[in-house]
Order: sequence, then C-alpha cells, then structure tokens
Amino acid sequence: MRVAQNLTLPPPGTPARDWPRPPSCLRACDLNAPPVNARIAVAGLVILRQRPGTAKGVIFITLEDETGVVNIIVWRHIYERFRRAVVAGRMLRVTGRMQRAHSVTHVLAEEIEDISLLLDQLLAEDTGRQMAAEARTETWDGRK
Repeated sequence: MRVAQNLTLPPPGTPARDWPRPPSCLRACDLNAPPVNARIAVAGLVILRQRPGTAKGVIFITLEDETGVVNIIVWRHIYERFRRAVVAGRMLRVTGRMQRAHSVTHVLAEEIEDISLLLDQLLAEDTGRQMAAEARTETWDGRK
C-alpha cells in the first residue's frame, strides 16, 4: 500500500475544517480555476466507485472534501498500477489532468495514493476531543 509520506498532521487544537488538506491539493470548489489539461492533485473521502460493464475497464470514483465532490476517471492501466488504493482506499489523493466537457469537470487519474491513514488519525483525534468535551460537561453538571 502506498501512503503519502510528505503529509503532516495539524497541531493539536487546529479546527477540523482546516484538515485534512494534503499539501498542493485543490479543493472541489476551486476546480474551475485551472485550465483544461492542467496537472492537479485532489484529495477526499471515497463516496462512490463504479465500474460499469460497458465502460471497457474504466472506473469512476467520486471523492468528497469539505467543499464538494470531485469526479475521477481511472483508465485500466492506471487501475492496474494502483489497484490496492482504488479498491481499498477510504480516503485518496489523486494527481491527474483536468478535463471539462459539457460543464462537467473530471480529473483523469495519473497517480492514486491511499491516504486513509490520515482519516484514521483524524477520527482518533476527534474521539479524544469528544471524550474531553464529555468529561468537561460531566464535571460542569456536577455529575462527577
């Protein structure tokens, strides 16, 4: 499994809305800025994987970040190269080329990284914050 090595966690106490944003990744709301065929990177949670039988091996992935969704097209040779990330990744970073047709924006995948580790760390951090908040509430209510 390939995991991005240059991604860092935010300092404790950083608002979750500022994270997880791997370096150099565009947000979904900013995908109108780059020109067609520009090489970009996007990251987000995998909310949909489709491999229609009529698509001749093409896989369609939809990622979601805090600002919207990103449509990814994965050609067969890219899928074979990054199969594990495509199949098992819950959170992906995809580098590829912009494509726009009929007011629909896609990213044609060239590299796919499974960054689910960052999601696990975010969830663990959120659980810790939730437990701390509950402890404060219980103390304030006089239950402890």
